[in-house]
Amino acid sequence: MALNTDFNLGAESDRLFNELLGAHDGLDREQSEQLNAGLILILMNHIGEPEVIREAIARARAALDR
Repeated sequence: MALNTDFNLGAESDRLFNELLGAHDGLDREQSEQLNAGLILILMNHIGEPEVIREAIARARAALDR
């Protein structure tokens, strides 16, 4: 499986983004970071492909280094 970097959220993209933001409502910074970490681990498990996960990590890191 290759990492899909094409837009893939369809008509629900704005709603999903707002739901993600809403999940952080009322959380302090530490709780917010824990929520993000938990979500990342759940999605990594769902993907289940080490090379895809490694590529996603590398791309996310590279975006920070620009």
